[in-house]
Amino acid sequence: MKRADQPAGATQALAAPSRLLRYALLAGTLSVAIASNSAMAYPFYAPPKAKPDAPTLSGDAELGYTRLSGNTNSQTLIAKTRLAWLDGDWLHTLRLEARTVSEDEDTEDEHYLASWRERYDLSGPHYLFGFTRWERERDSGYDRQLTAIGGYGRQLLDNPTHELSLEAGPGYRDDRLEDQDSQQLAVAYGAMDYRFTLSDTGYFEQQMSVETTSENTTLRSLSAITSKLTSRLALRLSHEIKHNSQPPDKAEARTDTTTSASLQLSW
Repeated sequence: MKRADQPAGATQALAAPSRLLRYALLAGTLSVAIASNSAMAYPFYAPPKAKPDAPTLSGDAELGYTRLSGNTNSQTLIAKTRLAWLDGDWLHTLRLEARTVSEDEDTEDEHYLASWRERYDLSGPHYLFGFTRWERERDSGYDRQLTAIGGYGRQLLDNPTHELSLEAGPGYRDDRLEDQDSQQLAVAYGAMDYRFTLSDTGYFEQQMSVETTSENTTLRSLSAITSKLTSRLALRLSHEIKHNSQPPDKAEARTDTTTSASLQLSW
């Protein structure tokens, strides 16, 4: 993970995946993801409509762990899980995430997230959505953030090569600053989910969301390339960015970036 005070730092980090992969192999990183439906993975932004043959219940879990010893004693743990189930025109999704980074037995970074999402498909490419999200991140300046958003979405592209979903709506956010009272903010939200099939064994994904309030704007982005190694095993390289235009005074940085390499096992 890399932090930068300016968006330019996040742009430079886009070139990091290959260097990070070599570093992870040398450091002895274990990162394994288990997914039952890769087309529905990472349903945090604007997930595409479930396929006709999608299972009623699906899910995935990802675990990453790195430990360095010697001149530097540190360890990083990343855990993610997702559960989704179909009920007629409804798609229900639960997502949980945790990340901790420690050095010399001192915690340097922590991030926890829990999200519940609903999607109801209307006739044609239209759908309604709503989600709630609880998030807590060390050194962000917030003790915790609680968000609720709902609105309208549309599936613009849905063919073997391109898939694109867009959605937007109003929302509400309750921010509790460190050592301060909560502040309630109205939110304007927009998101997209794009997938480009490169070949029978590989595809590219770009997901992005923007949340604007009277205090700041939060941008979240996920870029990922997945390449199938076998019918059930795939290699995934991903890069995530979270940028807050005006974080609290106690925040250490405006931009967080996470670059990871993982194996993905599907069933």
